[in-house]
Amino acid sequence: MELSGSSALVVGGAGGFGSATVRRLAAAGAQVVIADMADDRGKELADQLDGRAVYVRTDVTSEESVDAAVDAATGLGPLRTTAIVHGGPTAGRRLVNREGKAYPVETFRHTIEVYLIGTFTVLSKVAAAMTRNEPLDSGQRGVIVTTASIAGYEGQVG
Repeated sequence: MELSGSSALVVGGAGGFGSATVRRLAAAGAQVVIADMADDRGKELADQLDGRAVYVRTDVTSEESVDAAVDAATGLGPLRTTAIVHGGPTAGRRLVNREGKAYPVETFRHTIEVYLIGTFTVLSKVAAAMTRNEPLDSGQRGVIVTTASIAGYEGQVG
């Protein structure tokens, strides 16, 4: 997909895998919104990319926050690319902590809110924005990629 003249949104863009995604998209010609809650890392990354990226503090558990990130991206150009790169709460991967104590159910609820409901919120908002794009010669209006940075460390069978 041709990225010049378009915008991209990278949710989790201040983290390791996310920041690499931001850099690649910016190098390919997109104006990138770094959507994250890591203010210092997000602002630093945006500064390093000399006007090719902006940082927007984004909490995926807040519809208004996601709307603000999508609005920022569409304000930079047609939103053609979105990457959701999760790194988020680690407690959701375990039932007990290192001391053998059970994690509170509220911790698991928060994990579900971020990984499932937050992902759905972002997907639905960016898909709606992409429907307003003029189709490219290929007929595409945009692309959405979801992944998790932990995949780089914990391979799956097959």
